[in-house]
Amino acid sequence: MIAGAVAALRENGFAGASAREIARRAGCNQSLVFYHFGSVASLHLAALDSVSAARHERYQAMVEQAGTRGELIEAAKAVFDEDLDKGHVAVLVEMIAAAQSTPELGPEVADRIRPWKQFAAEAVRDTMAGTPAARLMPPEEIAHAIVALYLGLEMLANLEQDRTPALTLFDRAKKLAGLLDLLGRNPFNRKQGT
Repeated sequence: MIAGAVAALRENGFAGASAREIARRAGCNQSLVFYHFGSVASLHLAALDSVSAARHERYQAMVEQAGTRGELIEAAKAVFDEDLDKGHVAVLVEMIAAAQSTPELGPEVADRIRPWKQFAAEAVRDTMAGTPAARLMPPEEIAHAIVALYLGLEMLANLEQDRTPALTLFDRAKKLAGLLDLLGRNPFNRKQGT
């Protein structure tokens, strides 16, 4: 049922991800949606949780493999592309949109975005350690901006059906990171153990 809810949200939007549609995709009776989840909204949240858990595992692995800031930005770009290709962002966007008309969903969706901010803050803290910027800008504030920027880039790319501007932004950020590396202002290098 969760896979059916993910697919329905991704392909039909929140309004089209009804108990009937989800049950059809899951090959079960729609009464099972209510039996197992209590409501369609609870199943939608479970679908968001499922996508989020899979994405977090993937993101974490990519961040851990990145040895430099440039590699970290390249990983973010790859995940951005992958998210759009597989429609992962559509599930979150649909839930955010639904929260506008279903107020009780707002706090639930916000709770599910909070771990992403924490994840981004940890990555920022690692990459900024030992730099002057670490004293000027708290990682939590930068993480908030990163999550908002990333979500906005995905929403615009999806809306405009053009990811080129976002990918160009990733490329420019990677060049900036490379420049900082050349200037010796990047102590972040996991491959060297620092």
